[in-house]
Amino acid sequence: MPHILIVEDETIIRSALRRLLERNQYQVSEAGSVQEAQERFSIPSFDLVVSDLRLPGAPGTELIKLAQGAPVLIMTSYASLRSAVDSMKMGAVDYIAKPFDHDEMLQAVARILRDRQDAKNQQPERAGNNASGSRSSDKASAAADGEIGIIGSCAPMQELYSKIRKVAPTDSTVLIQGESGTGKELVARALHNLSRRAKAPMISVNCAAIPESLIESELFGHEKGAFTGASAGRAGLVEAADGGTLFLDEIGELPLEAQARLLRVLQEGEIRRVGSVQSQKVDVRLIAATHRDLKTLAKTGQFREDLFYRLHVIALKLPALRERDSDVGEIAQSFLARQSAKMGRSDLYFGADAEQAIRHYTWPGNVRELENAIERAVILCESAEISAELLGIDIELDDLDEDDFIGLLPPQSGSNSGNEPTEDLSLEDYFQHFVLEHQDHMTETELARKLGISRKCLWERRQRLGIPRRKSGAVSS
Repeated sequence: MPHILIVEDETIIRSALRRLLERNQYQVSEAGSVQEAQERFSIPSFDLVVSDLRLPGAPGTELIKLAQGAPVLIMTSYASLRSAVDSMKMGAVDYIAKPFDHDEMLQAVARILRDRQDAKNQQPERAGNNASGSRSSDKASAAADGEIGIIGSCAPMQELYSKIRKVAPTDSTVLIQGESGTGKELVARALHNLSRRAKAPMISVNCAAIPESLIESELFGHEKGAFTGASAGRAGLVEAADGGTLFLDEIGELPLEAQARLLRVLQEGEIRRVGSVQSQKVDVRLIAATHRDLKTLAKTGQFREDLFYRLHVIALKLPALRERDSDVGEIAQSFLARQSAKMGRSDLYFGADAEQAIRHYTWPGNVRELENAIERAVILCESAEISAELLGIDIELDDLDEDDFIGLLPPQSGSNSGNEPTEDLSLEDYFQHFVLEHQDHMTETELARKLGISRKCLWERRQRLGIPRRKSGAVSS
């Protein structure tokens, strides 16, 4: 079990983060300052250190040196986001802005620990290969599905992988389009990791998460006295990405003023800090992502048309999860394996109703919703079988065709076959007949499971079709 050290002086935040990590099967220790961490623990022994940037006494960046190679994740408020990027130059593995989303924190922790384990596994191989000089350090020379880091083998995803490999080695601007939760940042990371910039930083910015009043300063930096509170000049995130990749997620939320500055970066390869009259050159590869229709926004004046065409050099479209056919089951099994490992459970599996629900649910929240549903089910599951009800999703009968629905029903004995619905009945007739036929000897849970729907969905269908539940002890006539 990975052992994580939290260094945070605010007790509420520290306790909440500890509970979050412990719920996800991490061993956690905590301290309120760098000095306390030094006195109580051997810092290099931890698998990961998560520290606030501003602490009483020494700053969180002091832990980078004290950790002696153990990864340090820096937490910071958006007001000091520039300082967090500076900490990465000092050796921090990554930064995360406060207030952080729980999923965002867990994903960052899992990614850092996974990368550290991969690095450990590769050390013996590198030692052997370095002697013969046969191994190339260029990540782009060994492009493979594993390095792309996205699960799925359906035709649309194979086409996407092919485009990623073609586009990654170039410096062309890329616009990633897709619904929320489809994994746009994974595509951006694949483009960066398979590029010649892989050893340089990739700076990720969620344009929707930074207050509008701060976005220009955070992206492009500012000079001392440029605005109230600007007591010192600071570089921006674009400058921090110099030589590497800048990933702007939800770029459709970028204010028009910031769009004009970004256009200059793309056209001239230079930035000008807020409050400055001097420009400076930057070498940045821009990758943008959005779930919105930028072309429509441009027509209505909500997005600069000239910027849209600058961004739209190469567009990569991520399909929604409902469009990925057999990938849904593969992704679900991967998430189940990951969550089972976290919980120390090797016996968990999806029941037939859960598999049916996973295949036919439309997943409006896409991969993120699927992952959250499986995590919840694994935590709540008391037996080895995960049911559709545990997943917490409702499959409407209208989402299934007749063959799918009939396939959910149990085989009937020959003596009752004459009473079963015929193929001429509608799905709702089939539902009504099945419930009336079996509710005397089945519980609501059993009925829902046999129908491949949740109890909530069963109740709603009862109400809509006017099928009352039989009272306990009632005898059918």
